[in-house]
Amino acid sequence: MRTSSRMFWILALFFLIVTVAYGLITGFRSPTGIEMVGFPAFIMATLLAALLALTTQITAKKHAGQPEDNEDGEVSDQAGVQGSFAPYSWWPLWTALGCAFAFLGVAAGWWILYIGLVPVIVGVVGWVMEFSRKEHAH
Repeated sequence: MRTSSRMFWILALFFLIVTVAYGLITGFRSPTGIEMVGFPAFIMATLLAALLALTTQITAKKHAGQPEDNEDGEVSDQAGVQGSFAPYSWWPLWTALGCAFAFLGVAAGWWILYIGLVPVIVGVVGWVMEFSRKEHAH
C-alpha cells in the first residue's frame, strides 16, 4: 500500500506540473477563446491521482504491517482467504442491460433513457442488498 500511495503522489505531482504547463502554454484557453476540455481535464486528472494517493495512504496507515509492504516478503505471505465472493448473481446482468438502454437513450432518444433507468435502479439496489441479512433482506 505504501508503494501504491507513493506512485499515486508522484502521478499527482506529474499531472500538476503538466496542468500548470498546459495552462501557461495555452493561456488557459483555446485558440477560439474558450477552453472547454483540456485544462479542466488536467485539473480533474490531478485531483483523481491525489484522491487515489490519499486513499491508499490512509488505508496503509489503517492496515500497517501488510505482507505487500515487506520488502523481503515472499509470495506465500499473501496466501489464504482473500475475501468472500458471490458464486453467481443475476443482478449485474439487469444492471448492465439497464445501462445499455440508458446509454442508448442518450444517443437515440431521451424516452429510452427513462425506460433504462428502471432496471438500473432495480439492479443496483438488488446487487447491493443481495447478501443483506438485516431488516430489508429478500
